[in-house]
Amino acid sequence: MHDDTHLNAGDSDYCASCGQLIRPAPTYGSRQTNSNRIGIGISILVHLLGVLYFLTRSAEPAKRAPPPAHESAMVYIAPLADKPKPKQPSKKPELAKVKPPPRRKQAVASITPPKRPKQEVVVPPLVSLVPAPKAVPEAPKDMAEMVAEKQRKRAEAHPQPAPEESEAERGQRIARANIAGAQGKNSGSDREDSGGVFQIVDQSSQHAEIKFRGWNSNFKRRWLTQVAVERGAEQDIETAIVKRMIELIRKEKPGDFVWESHRLGKNVPMSARVEDTAELQAFLLKEFFPDYRRR
Repeated sequence: MHDDTHLNAGDSDYCASCGQLIRPAPTYGSRQTNSNRIGIGISILVHLLGVLYFLTRSAEPAKRAPPPAHESAMVYIAPLADKPKPKQPSKKPELAKVKPPPRRKQAVASITPPKRPKQEVVVPPLVSLVPAPKAVPEAPKDMAEMVAEKQRKRAEAHPQPAPEESEAERGQRIARANIAGAQGKNSGSDREDSGGVFQIVDQSSQHAEIKFRGWNSNFKRRWLTQVAVERGAEQDIETAIVKRMIELIRKEKPGDFVWESHRLGKNVPMSARVEDTAELQAFLLKEFFPDYRRR
């Protein structure tokens, strides 16, 4: 129990009811009051030291941190103070532009003059005057030429009848014709064989005979040649005949030549060159075998 609960037993230091020692009440200047004063003084001193430390620390300049001793040491850099952002000037309120009202156009009465009819102007066609060619003066003719020209005109105006052929002249003409026919120069029974002409005499599926009258350099005249053609390895006898004809043509004309086509009714320029063989072969097949078809 607290000391204040005991009854005071007068001058006795012990409680009369419980028998415990009763401590005397503290008085001014006792030991307990002295200890309280010391504690208060220490507390005030500590506070003063703290205030003094704070004031002295804030007055000292900021010391730079020493460089790190080792590479692995961490360095802390204080962030820079944020710069104050410049204040943006406040936008001035735009004044609303008031458009002026459109001007009213005053109606002006316009008087349009009546349209005049267009006058058509007839332009005469331009005629280009080309100077007439100057007559070239003819060269002076010789007297002999003038006499010959007059005789020719007189003969054309009054043709004379041909003189009758005498028996002697007729005999000479027949003799010359027989001699020329024997030499192959006339068109008697061999009329179709003369003049570099091909003729198919006989033809079957495997064999053919052709005649060709060409120029013989040994005798200096046209010469009749009869050639036998075999089919052999060719696909048909027609192709074999045409190829043999091309060989004979190249002996006479190895380059360009003119072919008298009875099928077309005109002369056709052809070539016997090797590079033109296919074209010449197709042409000759149509000439000699119009209904030819490859089998």
